[in-house]
Amino acid sequence: MIVLSLSNCPPKLRGDLSKWLVEINAGVYVGRVSARVRDELWQRVCENLRDGRATMVFRANTEQGMDFRVHNTTWIPVDYDGIQLMLRPAEGARPEGGSLPPSRAAQRQTVQAIHRAAARKAQREGYYVVDIETTGLRADQHEILEIAALHIVGRQVVEQFETLVRIRGNLPATISELTGIREEMLREEGVELEEGMRRFLSFVGDGQIVCYNAGFDYAFLKRACRKCHLPEFKNRYLDTLQLAKQHLESIIDYKLTTLAIHFGMDVSGAHRALADCFLTFAVFEKLKELDA
Repeated sequence: MIVLSLSNCPPKLRGDLSKWLVEINAGVYVGRVSARVRDELWQRVCENLRDGRATMVFRANTEQGMDFRVHNTTWIPVDYDGIQLMLRPAEGARPEGGSLPPSRAAQRQTVQAIHRAAARKAQREGYYVVDIETTGLRADQHEILEIAALHIVGRQVVEQFETLVRIRGNLPATISELTGIREEMLREEGVELEEGMRRFLSFVGDGQIVCYNAGFDYAFLKRACRKCHLPEFKNRYLDTLQLAKQHLESIIDYKLTTLAIHFGMDVSGAHRALADCFLTFAVFEKLKELDA
């Protein structure tokens, strides 16, 4: 069962939604659809609802039995120790008869509390560490070379995933030197992007993701999903880069290898996706100890 509320819904989008859902009030749709259809409908909403806002509530395997998605809204869905909440941002000014917005310190404490709650949930239910290697830094111009992931339960690696991906263009010499990946490896051992993404999405499911510099990885993975006509990759994540910036000050920089060395780890295998997953996992567990 899903409930979808929209504002400024264009006629074309309304027609698409009406094929699957019932409009019970202006801009409010309800229905029972599969997870695949739900994800495709939400993708259409995000692609076509440019000026309006959207909120979707749907059944999920959580303590409350539901989850949220939002588009173009200032309210943010968060998981607070297993409870799904909507985080309302502070207003820019005090409303008449209201109270002052939270201070920056209070907002920072709220964010840290959310991170701690997410980390505790990940510890209970397990999480997936994800890393990719690419031919460059821009998702709209460069390609994924390698995808890897670890399934962590109770601070133990219980399963791992790794695949090389064939690319359309040439492999830059600088990337080959950095990663050790060669073009013949991609030809002989690699899979097509669609196959690699399907296997990756099947491995992580809708699990909690932990990665380093999540914005980078997610940009490439989301673009790959669109390119392969797969459901959008939108799993919740914790970013070890952001956590490190919150907890570590006396450090030269925040590169993954620098963080690993800071915690006394071996970085000899860095810059391959699976090796970086193991580094990210180890760094994340150390950062959780600082956050305890």
